[in-house]
Amino acid sequence: TRADRPRPDVRRCRPHGDDPGSGAGPGAPDVMGAVLTESALVEAVKRDRASGLSIAFANGCFDLLHVGHLRYLTAAAGEADRLIVAVNDDRSVADLKGPGRPILAESDRAELVAALRVVDYVVLFPDRTVERLLRLLTPDVHCKGTDYTIESVPERAVVAAYGGRTAIVGDPKDHATRDLLARIADGLSGPPSRDR
Repeated sequence: TRADRPRPDVRRCRPHGDDPGSGAGPGAPDVMGAVLTESALVEAVKRDRASGLSIAFANGCFDLLHVGHLRYLTAAAGEADRLIVAVNDDRSVADLKGPGRPILAESDRAELVAALRVVDYVVLFPDRTVERLLRLLTPDVHCKGTDYTIESVPERAVVAAYGGRTAIVGDPKDHATRDLLARIADGLSGPPSRDR
């Protein structure tokens, strides 16, 4: 099972790559996963595959991390031995989400995601979709949230073409960063109503 597998050797969060001097700053904490460049990630995946480990892949903006993100990534981690999370860089978040986004810088978002126990590797990416990364890494499982169906996942054909599978994971999509931002802007206090 996943819990029985050894964790990756890389522990220090390095948002911009392989250079130890390019980490999260002085006193940066050791984290569960590692933020890697694409080239370092390719090498890590090769090592993991040589050890017989399976790879799951999830992606998103992860701007203001919330419980929906945690549940999505926890479920994705259950699909394989290793979990890669691709985090949209600042420019692609702005393109996807509009003015005023992201709230948190890409290096902060990547470090927060890497700090989750279920995450093994994080990579920042500049594209509007993850098709290029899927072709590069060929993960065994591409995990998408419950706001998708298997048929509506844009990268479904790419994953099927190299022999991977697509999985819909996480809890119902009733958590959103935009809702959190609206509540903050409205000055509302207390938890939102769960009566839906």
